[in-house]
Amino acid sequence: MAHDWRRFPEALFSNEEWYQSPHQQITENFIARVVKVVDGDTIRVTCNFRDFNFPIRFLYINAPEMSEPRGKEVREWLEKKILDKEIEVGIDINNRVGKWGRLLGNIIFEGSSINEELFDSGRAITQKETNFINLTFNPK
Repeated sequence: MAHDWRRFPEALFSNEEWYQSPHQQITENFIARVVKVVDGDTIRVTCNFRDFNFPIRFLYINAPEMSEPRGKEVREWLEKKILDKEIEVGIDINNRVGKWGRLLGNIIFEGSSINEELFDSGRAITQKETNFINLTFNPK
């Protein structure tokens, strides 16, 4: 089965083979607009260097799945917060693409980390010990 580069445009490893995306790879922080909130830790965005929307998985956190308790509640909270809004996406070059081929990022809105806000408010748990301050968007 061929990789769907429009849905998951990031290059990734699979079965020890390198799959090279035909799209520019994102290795630095960037500005985007949220066009869809998929669930509590995944959004779809548009930006000025791609002609299609693509997914971003929130870095280092897990929110409830849509079928789990609070899943819809967390998604609705996130929609009210950032849907149709401009965000900043902080990229960790050492942890850029998740196992499902989604770009990983620290989502910054109005100067605050949404990843950290989801965790601090109890809407998400961390995947591992991390210092969110080190992930904060830092424009060049």
